[in-house]
Amino acid sequence: MAEIDSRRIILRDGRTLAYVERGDAAGLPIVYCHGVPSSRAEADVYGIAETLAALGVRLIVPDRPGIGLSDVQPNRTLADWADDVRDLASQLGIESFAVVGASGGAPYALACGTRLRDQVCAVGIIGGIAPPDAPGVLAAYRAPLRIMFRLGHRAPRVLKWLLRLNLRAVRRGGDRAGARMAAMAPEPDRTLLQRPDLQRGFMQCFIEACRRGTAGPTTDVGIVARPWGLDLASIEVPVLLWHGVRDGNVPVACGRYLAQAIPGCQAIFYSDDAHLSVPVNHCTEIFTAMIAACRRGQ
Repeated sequence: MAEIDSRRIILRDGRTLAYVERGDAAGLPIVYCHGVPSSRAEADVYGIAETLAALGVRLIVPDRPGIGLSDVQPNRTLADWADDVRDLASQLGIESFAVVGASGGAPYALACGTRLRDQVCAVGIIGGIAPPDAPGVLAAYRAPLRIMFRLGHRAPRVLKWLLRLNLRAVRRGGDRAGARMAAMAPEPDRTLLQRPDLQRGFMQCFIEACRRGTAGPTTDVGIVARPWGLDLASIEVPVLLWHGVRDGNVPVACGRYLAQAIPGCQAIFYSDDAHLSVPVNHCTEIFTAMIAACRRGQ
């Protein structure tokens, strides 16, 4: 797979943070928090660079610590990510920005919304997970994801080993691995995942996440699989949420919980969409709404 063009900064504690940018370099800055386990390669999965440029969006997608090209941060927490994002924005000369979290990236985006109130103009959640201790949420996941979260929380060494096996299977499986991924998805994601570009894109997200080994992705899962320690009711910035009712990866119960727990959350639930189809089918709508939310807050 092709190498991803990347940029790097040195954070205040000396760690390297890698990121990519897409869209309009002079547009509204939006920091995108990738899924779990995933990486900055998610910037290219949906093929939306031209759409972002046309809308006037500067999308910034960083690797979290231990992921891709970003250095490990020992004993990191969910709140630590907000500090890294603040540092990234400072070094890029950005005073105000929006944050979007997709899937397992949702808690990382919400951490920015709670801790960076002076800088974040809006938070967007696309098919986002809910806190694992929210009533009924963990039980709503399909067995493989429920097991992944439990292992991330209670048996990270086992999860690290399983991710290593999965990485080996993805690398060796080629097109067969993509076909298996498509077969496990509900419609309309199953049809979308028959596209070779999407198959390759998601496999690259995972392979890049494991560039330094599977310890980083395992930590990423473990952080979101434990109670988040975020006071969702205290979020003051606008929060916009989009979730597919047919989502087979992150059950719609997660989206409904977040919409209820976050004051003033503007939520849209798509009855005919699943996990992948929401960002694919509604990209323009999502980023147009994020722009409008930030402008209203100015």
